[in-house]
Amino acid sequence: MLSSGRRRPPPPRAMRPLLPLLPLLLLGTVALAQPRDLSPAGAQCLEHECFAVFWVSRPFSGASKGCERGGGHLMTVRSTVAEEAIALLLQNREGHLWLGLSLSPSLPCTDPDRRLRGFRWVTGDRSTDYTNWAASGKRCGERCVTVSRELRWEERRCEEAADGFLCQYTYGGSCPRLAAPRDVPVTYATPFGAHGTEFLALPPRSVAFIPDFGLELRCEDEDGAGPRWGRDTPGAWPCQLGGGGCAGSCAEERGRPRCSCPEGAVLGPDGRGCRSPCEGAQCQHHCVVADTSFVCMCSVGYRLAADGISCEDIDDCASEPGPCEQKCVNTKGGFECHCHSGYRMVDGHCQHLPPCWEAPCQQRCEELPHGYRCGCHPGYAVDPQDATRCRLHCNATECPAVCDAGRACECPEGFLLDGDELCVDVDECDSGHCEFNCTNTPGGFQCHCPHGFHLYGVDCIPILDGDGEEPFSGDFEPVPPTRVPSRPPPKAEQLHPGVLVGIAGGALLSLLALLALGFHLARKRCCSHGSMDYKYSGPHEKELGLQPVPSAQKP
Repeated sequence: MLSSGRRRPPPPRAMRPLLPLLPLLLLGTVALAQPRDLSPAGAQCLEHECFAVFWVSRPFSGASKGCERGGGHLMTVRSTVAEEAIALLLQNREGHLWLGLSLSPSLPCTDPDRRLRGFRWVTGDRSTDYTNWAASGKRCGERCVTVSRELRWEERRCEEAADGFLCQYTYGGSCPRLAAPRDVPVTYATPFGAHGTEFLALPPRSVAFIPDFGLELRCEDEDGAGPRWGRDTPGAWPCQLGGGGCAGSCAEERGRPRCSCPEGAVLGPDGRGCRSPCEGAQCQHHCVVADTSFVCMCSVGYRLAADGISCEDIDDCASEPGPCEQKCVNTKGGFECHCHSGYRMVDGHCQHLPPCWEAPCQQRCEELPHGYRCGCHPGYAVDPQDATRCRLHCNATECPAVCDAGRACECPEGFLLDGDELCVDVDECDSGHCEFNCTNTPGGFQCHCPHGFHLYGVDCIPILDGDGEEPFSGDFEPVPPTRVPSRPPPKAEQLHPGVLVGIAGGALLSLLALLALGFHLARKRCCSHGSMDYKYSGPHEKELGLQPVPSAQKP
């Protein structure tokens, strides 16, 4: 057992330079009750850790379970601070104590060249800033480690019983030793079984016994602000004992202790802690402390509702005058300004857009007094089916092809790619698209009909007189040309049955008329003293006529 009145022998020479650090790093040593099985014979605590020594003979596995029973594990010694804690716990007592260091049975042997020789801490890692191995040879069968009064680490068989073991307990915080008058004893009990009066820090779930005041206090973390001393009964206890447990100040009023809080704070439900008046307030947006009370406030664009805690959106667009030039849209906590069609927002103001700003023109747009007109780049023409779009166009027999970055070139309709970048017109008249005369045009062709016929698609249909007879004339007059797409030839539209009957009758009458004409000409040639030939002037003449040619002299 340790006693605060007992003089400790001087530490080993290797530890003497570290002694000045002990008052800062070690927060407590204790004198304990009569030792019993699995009760620590000594313990000391830092702010977040406690160390305890058990002088109970156990193998390594039994010692490990003994530490785990109290919520800890066998001690890890990673620095000189932990080594100094061991020196104070041992009190120069003879014996070997288990440390939390072992070698896995799966490894073949120890490795003296490595810092921990292949051993691992019971926490599963190998990190350390300190080792203190005793001089020894290659000891493959000894896979656990003990420490002795000389603080040297020695390898030992895990199945053998050591004289005791060292445990380590880690916590998130601690409660300070209770300040009390010298004549008022305070006894502490830790959750891992240590009892004493000399603790300087106590882990959570520790208990303090003050018989003179009839008090039993517990170290607990109730509000998440960290461990502190408390009890079930609300209100302060005597101010001379730990300030009455008050988070603020403690004062005696009519012989009774009472806690008070600084300005802007109020006592908590336990009568000892201090909290802001806004703590637990149900304000939807903001809470503002007002003396010992609070007031709810709302963000900009909202107003406080009748219940005093909720916030309602203000419809900014409903104010007079309105905040926007043209259109106002209310939003949660604010508003947005928009412009009518044909306007756009520029620096917070709506400006009129020119007609072409939103025009759907594919290439060019020309502004007109009351609108716009779409146009096209050179080499393109307005699509007859959609005046906003453009398609390739060429008004000559040859035009440059339009090529993209990948050198894929395209020609207008009625043209073929000649070479890499030249479009050449296709002469559709060579394909016999027209029944009579044909005129080739860039990208297309025109059909012409003789006098007495009219053009229907690419066909020439006879024109009938009132008696159903086909009029006849010796001269051919071309019909005004009609542009027809060049490829493929257009399909004739389906005609009404009456029209088909008329066409068939007209064809029969035409045949009879031709036979009559031939018979008439034959008789005239036979009866005439002279002869006359007729020459066709060619397909490119605008008018077709019969020209007399002198006949050959009779022999």
